[in-house]
Amino acid sequence: MFLQNLQRSGCAFIATSTILVFSSKLFSQSPYTNDKPYVDVAQQIVRTALTEGQAYRLLAELTALGPRLSGSPQAAAAVEWSRQTMQQLGFDNVHLQEVLVPHWVRGPIEEAAIINSTMLGTVPLAVCALGGSIATPEMGVVAEVLEVKSFEELAKLGKRAAGKIIFFNRPMDAGKINTFAAYGGAVDQRGSGAIEAAKVGGVAVVVRSMTTRLDDVPHTGGTQYQEGVPKIPAAAISTKGANLLSQLLAQESGVRVRLKLTCQTLPDAPSANVLGEITGSEKPEEIIVVGGHLDSWDKGTGAHDDGAGCVQSLEALRLLQALHLKPKRTIRAVMFINEENGLRGGIEYARRAAEASAKHIAALEADRGGFAPRGFSVDTDSVKFSRLASWAYLFEEIGADNIFRGGSGADISVIVRQGVPGIGLVPESQRYFDFHHSANDTLAGVNERELNLGAAALAILCYVIAQEGL
Repeated sequence: MFLQNLQRSGCAFIATSTILVFSSKLFSQSPYTNDKPYVDVAQQIVRTALTEGQAYRLLAELTALGPRLSGSPQAAAAVEWSRQTMQQLGFDNVHLQEVLVPHWVRGPIEEAAIINSTMLGTVPLAVCALGGSIATPEMGVVAEVLEVKSFEELAKLGKRAAGKIIFFNRPMDAGKINTFAAYGGAVDQRGSGAIEAAKVGGVAVVVRSMTTRLDDVPHTGGTQYQEGVPKIPAAAISTKGANLLSQLLAQESGVRVRLKLTCQTLPDAPSANVLGEITGSEKPEEIIVVGGHLDSWDKGTGAHDDGAGCVQSLEALRLLQALHLKPKRTIRAVMFINEENGLRGGIEYARRAAEASAKHIAALEADRGGFAPRGFSVDTDSVKFSRLASWAYLFEEIGADNIFRGGSGADISVIVRQGVPGIGLVPESQRYFDFHHSANDTLAGVNERELNLGAAALAILCYVIAQEGL
């Protein structure tokens, strides 16, 4: 699924290193900023987004369908909603790209508790199954808990870990300003913890939720299994629960936990990407793609991850239409399916593009939440990067002029590896992991103006690339 190679998991692509950062102020001598072309257009787009924006209305409609895990009825409804919405907005060439997707279901029971502790007695813990986890036996798993902070620490314990519930409790590093970097430094526990625990004989895994927020809301996300390694149940525990369990383990030996999950994996289900576009007026065969992923985890309603990116992509095209702007090249919105637990939509889009020899000149993705835009992360060669960075001045007024090298997005990652420049919208990240993959991720957590500004930023960049090329 490319997850390890991409250094990402769950929703957003993780830029593991920043090579070069540009601000509009660095380009006072650039030939592209002497007369500052497109400034008037950019200002019109921003004003229209803030005064007449439709992104929040669209997000309200999408999230009203409920959580949209791949294979679910809600995901199927989101596909049809996207198709109808694109038609209502007057997009060209609206159609589906059918693809089979994984179908994992959580099940009705998710329970955990510290049992018969000398100090605390029996105490329930807030947990949720990790995506893809197997179920526990019908009566659950009851075992002593062993806390570790790393795979290396676990491996050194060897046979002492056999028969235990392995508790991975390495928190996201709150000292990192870039919260995606903090996420990247902790998420291996969630993604591969069940594999590493099973290798030493563990019977189940509980993993500290991937958030710096201290609350009692567990955060889900994908976990993986490896051929030849036994599959064991895996769950996320809330940060408050993780702290309580860790403190108890420091004071009492032989702490035991009961874990019960009823999740299961069903046969793959039919689904689809949804495509619609504004046809280019001069070079329609050259395509700029912009999109987000329709699917979400089944906690919350996927407002930030990634309903926001979907509606911002739709709104970007709508804004250009509202202002009667005619792009020279085709701008295509894609609602990708199955980013969270398979990337099947992104893989299928890239496969069909290669099969058709489609000429993509840029691919943009919005999958880091609907917060205020701060810039763009770019994955391309130095010439095209400099070209993109030369337009940073267009985003200075909205504080989104930070253009730097880094990962662009999971759904577009396959087509980027085929040589297409990849660009990721980068919003303010400090609050993102308060919501990510949890019941907190609902429409109430999204600010309308911030969402509209992100859509405006995408519209500006798509239009300028459509006019100027790369």
